[in-house]
Amino acid sequence: MIVYVVVIAVSFVVSFGLILLVITGRSRESARLMEVTSGTPSAYTPASRTMLQSFFDSDRVSKIVQPLRGVLGSRTDPELVRRLASAGYRKPVHADIYYLVRILLPAVAALLGILFIKANAFFWVVFLAATGFMAPDLWLMSAMSRRRERIRLSLPDALDLLVICMEAGLGLDQAILRVGQELKISHAELSEEFVLIGLEQRAGKPRLEAWRNMADRAGVESVRQFVQMLVQTERFGTPISKSLGTFADALRVRRRQQAEEMAAKTTIKMIPPLVLFIFPNLFIVLLGPAAIMIWRNIARVLTGE
Repeated sequence: MIVYVVVIAVSFVVSFGLILLVITGRSRESARLMEVTSGTPSAYTPASRTMLQSFFDSDRVSKIVQPLRGVLGSRTDPELVRRLASAGYRKPVHADIYYLVRILLPAVAALLGILFIKANAFFWVVFLAATGFMAPDLWLMSAMSRRRERIRLSLPDALDLLVICMEAGLGLDQAILRVGQELKISHAELSEEFVLIGLEQRAGKPRLEAWRNMADRAGVESVRQFVQMLVQTERFGTPISKSLGTFADALRVRRRQQAEEMAAKTTIKMIPPLVLFIFPNLFIVLLGPAAIMIWRNIARVLTGE
């Protein structure tokens, strides 16, 4: 029984590893856009790619997934595309791969249950199929929350760099692009959003629309407030460097207050483990011997020994 569970767990891990490898693969077009935007040579070259990444290239997989999607008669869900974009996966093939995995994973999990589990086979097949159906959604929710948290934590540092760039004489658009290049290693998610702003403006989108698109993709309240502040300064012509500095300080104060709030909640959160796991053990160790001695004495009195 343990061997069957281990085999199924390994199958799940291998499947998700292949899925992540396909989704995170970068095409030649996106690599070229990043190279042109950043002004530095891209590390994405055919010689630097491994054989496995070349075989599971997302462009190649899309040629297989899209005809299958057409046969099944399904359409692209805009909400799914938006959620994948919030998790950092923006290529059209990502939605196709996600849809295909959501269809195939329950079938594969149920097939593994039929082949390897003999005792209570019906229960395990249903359980594995339901788990395989829900696993992509759970993974996507986790990826979205992790990315949003990283963006929220990296925004104050980006605002400080933005203030420095603007005080050095750069315009707002050039400063955003420069900050995106500088944060590529330390804060890759926010750097990607800033670079996308530059790409959208080069493609002809208005500045305000590009900023609002970034807020919609990020899904973070502090980013929305940052975009609203940029929109107001753009409309009313107020000094943006002072506004950015004040906003960065406010974000740090808010983050410190949230940390203090979480620290204050730990006292309440420690009560259930203490009551359920620690106090019973203490009572058994301290009162157990006394209760046994009392019971023995009562038994002696009752028996007249």
